[in-house]
Amino acid sequence: MEERRPLLPLLIRHAAAFGRSLCESVFLHREATDYHQPVVECDLAGITFSYETFGEGRPILMLHGWPLDHTQPVFEMERHFVQRSGWKRIYLDLPGMGKTPGPEWVTCEDQVLDLLEEFIDSVIGGDRFVVAGTSYGAYLALGLVHRRAGRIEGVLMSVPGLLQDEELPEFVKTLENREIMETARSEGMSWLEGMAVSQNASLLEYARVLHVTASADAQYLERLYPRRKFSFDAGALPEPFPAPTLILTGRQDSVCGYGGAWELLEHFARATFAVLDGAGHMMWGEQPAVCSALVSEWLDRVERG
Repeated sequence: MEERRPLLPLLIRHAAAFGRSLCESVFLHREATDYHQPVVECDLAGITFSYETFGEGRPILMLHGWPLDHTQPVFEMERHFVQRSGWKRIYLDLPGMGKTPGPEWVTCEDQVLDLLEEFIDSVIGGDRFVVAGTSYGAYLALGLVHRRAGRIEGVLMSVPGLLQDEELPEFVKTLENREIMETARSEGMSWLEGMAVSQNASLLEYARVLHVTASADAQYLERLYPRRKFSFDAGALPEPFPAPTLILTGRQDSVCGYGGAWELLEHFARATFAVLDGAGHMMWGEQPAVCSALVSEWLDRVERG
């Protein structure tokens, strides 16, 4: 498999050789839950979003990382709904990623947020909703809190991006496994060597999911990268957000760190903040049991209101 041309951000430099098919393990998660419909499209004035839904009930919008697609949060989140009903999970491909095109006129993150609001108005309508994001998706979720706080019933931010510490933690390995890494290299995932903090079997499974996400629009991402932050301070809300919140960070996350995310805490009145040892930016593969336990508890809190 040919490696993709490297882009500017650290994640793109590491995320080489993404394919186009879906990992078998993602399909297994789909089959274990109340899968609703295949990937569909939402036609708006300036873009056509590709997205997928599962279940019925309270809407929860899932936002993936850069430069991946919606299969990442499907893998991370669907496990929590195997025995939990009453939720409509909405997984979309963000602009320029997956099957959603990157419009030439989009040149800054505020415009991406505008498009997300249009998608919400079209697919969710006037209902209240929950939002969950990983890395770049968590940053967008934070932007939605700024604009739609009154309609949002809960927020999950995993390894939130673009809130980096002034000094990021050095990349270290807390658990090494030569067999795991040899398997990764044999499957064309040599990029994992520079990302894996805890080299375990669950990380390998997670890496396989990321490895087969659809290729991103390199020109769009390069164009957006210089203006990848909002025009406003995403980390400073005008008033504390009152709904249940979960912020997950990795103690060894050398991509985004955890200190910048810690500064969010005072703005979220009902937030749980976790810094997981043995976890970097790929914490959903490195510490899946802890992540899942915390997310399940967060979902419980959202349901209680």
